[in-house]
Formats: sequence, structure tokens, C-alpha cells
Amino acid sequence: MKNLSLVLNIVLLVAVCVLFYLHFSGPKSASSYSGSGDTTSVDLKIAYINSDTVLKYYEYLKVNKEQLEAKTKKMDQDYRNRAMGLQSEIQAYQRNVNSMTLGQVRATEEDLGKKQQNLQMYQQSLAQALMEEEAKLNRELYGRVTAFLKKYGQERGLQVVLKYDPASDVLFGGPGLDISQDVIKGLNDEYQVEKAGGKVKADTTAKK
Repeated sequence: MKNLSLVLNIVLLVAVCVLFYLHFSGPKSASSYSGSGDTTSVDLKIAYINSDTVLKYYEYLKVNKEQLEAKTKKMDQDYRNRAMGLQSEIQAYQRNVNSMTLGQVRATEEDLGKKQQNLQMYQQSLAQALMEEEAKLNRELYGRVTAFLKKYGQERGLQVVLKYDPASDVLFGGPGLDISQDVIKGLNDEYQVEKAGGKVKADTTAKK
């Protein structure tokens, strides 16, 4: 049942390019305005994450992905069992149709037709349920990562955090700007505290 296969779209982090217009290095001054425009300079501090790496080692995603895959297999098996049961009924009807009355044939075919329709509707409902589960996980993942990056950026005075992978517009990023390992550690630290039933501390990131 290909429609029920799990598809966790990594493109969910396309919007991880979050702008943190937080702290400007040079305070604005009325005396700096010369009448030709705002001359206030901005010290733009930028970092980036490798989204593939972050997603690969984020324990929250790993756990929830495994749970969703298990649910997908269970739904798929349930559908297969129902389909096999209906197939058995169809085969029994085909074996016995010659000994059935016209009324019995019509009634059986009508019943089998309804069961086929119900099975198709059930298949569609399973596919829809899995799509909703995937969308929910994607929303939660996006929210967790962006919330962490916002806090991380505030603590380190970052104005921009970019997503760096083959699908992004970032063609090159110096290793000194890569905060992927910090983000992975911080996200996993928060998740471990959450699993333990505690409150996430204000700073769970690794400082370079």
C-alpha cells in the first residue's frame, strides 16, 4: 500500500531561515542623520545549520519517526487483513454462484459491492490519517527547531540563522559559522529534560 508509506519531508526546514533582528551594534543617533538618509551601521551576525545533519541526530525526530513508522505498519497490516477477508468472500461467492438463486446472487453481489466501497473508504481514511500525523509532526518539529534557534540567537547576538543543504540558496558557508553541533546538543539536551519530566533550562546549548 504505497499511499501509506511514511514520507517525512526534510523540506519542512526551508523556513528555518529565521531573522533575529535583535541587537544593533551601533546605537541610532539623531546627530548621525545628515539629511541624505539613515547612516546607522549594522553589525550583522550570521550563522547557519546543516539541516540534514540536525534532523539526522535530533533524538525527538528519531523517536517520533519510529513511532509513526510503527503506526503506519499497523494500519497497513489492518488494511491487508480486511482486504484478504473480502477477497475470501468474493472467492467463496464465485465458487458457489452456480448453486445460488437469482435473488441470492443479487443480494450477495450487492453486499460485496458495499464491502468493497467501505474498504476503499477505509483505505482513504488511513491515508488521510497518516498525512495528518506527518503534518502534525512536521509542525511540531519546525516549532521546536525555530524556538530553539530564536533563543540560541538571542543568547549569542545572532541576527540571521540560515539553513545550509543542497536545496538551499547558500552556496558556501565557512566552518566557523556552522552551529549545527551546538544546535543538535542543545535540542537533545532539552528533549532529555522534557522526557525526564523536568522543565527546560534557560540555556541548554553548548558554548563554543
